[in-house]
Amino acid sequence: MFSAELRAATAAAHRTAERGAYLDALLGGRLDRAGYAALVAQHWYVYRALEAAADDMRADPVAALFADERLTRLPALEADLAYLLGPDWRDAVRPGPATAAYAERLTAVCHDWPGGFVAHHYTRYLGDLSGGQYIAAAVAEIYGLPGRHGVAFYDFAGIDPGTFRDGYRDLLDAAPWDAAERARIVDEVLLAYRFNTDVFADLAADLDRWAVA
Repeated sequence: MFSAELRAATAAAHRTAERGAYLDALLGGRLDRAGYAALVAQHWYVYRALEAAADDMRADPVAALFADERLTRLPALEADLAYLLGPDWRDAVRPGPATAAYAERLTAVCHDWPGGFVAHHYTRYLGDLSGGQYIAAAVAEIYGLPGRHGVAFYDFAGIDPGTFRDGYRDLLDAAPWDAAERARIVDEVLLAYRFNTDVFADLAADLDRWAVA
């Protein structure tokens, strides 16, 4: 089954993406809120690019099955940034180099390659529905964010994460991709993980600026 093949092929990359100095500092409570807001801002650039492609992919008979509108994250990210940085947050955020490269790749491949769209969609949203839930709970507690303010990005109303992930894997297994296309999708997922790792590396370069005294 393709879902199992995909998980096996990307297991090492997934573990690498979960480790790093930035996440250690964030989840260890060693950063101020601005340090957390920097991650939210990078997510905003990534999801702006990915969800623009989702609008196009809903016309594709295969990709449309994955592009569930309940997954849309951009409004939640904007609410989080407004809470964390104030109403003028757009003037305060910038994409890091890795984020800019990531968004450029999303724009390049996700509007006209259904398999590429699914590769990036899978990497982002299934991660948000699994490890992202742990990050949300930890960040809300560590940084004193009441009522899910500041972590709305991780709140998928109307979705049971376990059930949704199972259904998503069923869609992967049923998709009419041949072996060559599946291999190409696996390669794109691995590239997506590298982009994520690079984004965290960019954030780690600024840890001193956000360190709690």
